[in-house]
Amino acid sequence: QVQLVESGGGLVQPGESLRLSCAASGSIFTTNAMGWYRQAPGKQRELVASITRGGLANYADSVKGRFTISRDNARNTVYLQMNSLKPEDTAVYYCNGHIATVTHRTYENVYWGQGTQVTVSS
Repeated sequence: QVQLVESGGGLVQPGESLRLSCAASGSIFTTNAMGWYRQAPGKQRELVASITRGGLANYADSVKGRFTISRDNARNTVYLQMNSLKPEDTAVYYCNGHIATVTHRTYENVYWGQGTQVTVSS
């Protein structure tokens, strides 16, 4: 079993910052690509940022220059530093991970966290 647990969401004013964390735990052999998605009310879930195990990052155009994704492979943890937050960033943020388990080392499955709410409002 593998679990991903997000933390760090909350209510902030426009222009402020938040840092999200997502820690993977369980019978992990290796954690490959990890990412952050978000879903606003009435909208589809969208990719915010992703990062390979080697550290190559990819961002949605809407967050480039404001958000930074990073990871700690030793802790199976991915972070999302969000600066200059806007009301349109309000959403539930989910992390995911492409993870191979101890019992299936050559096969990676995609696991999701439960989500953390980010609200940007004055």
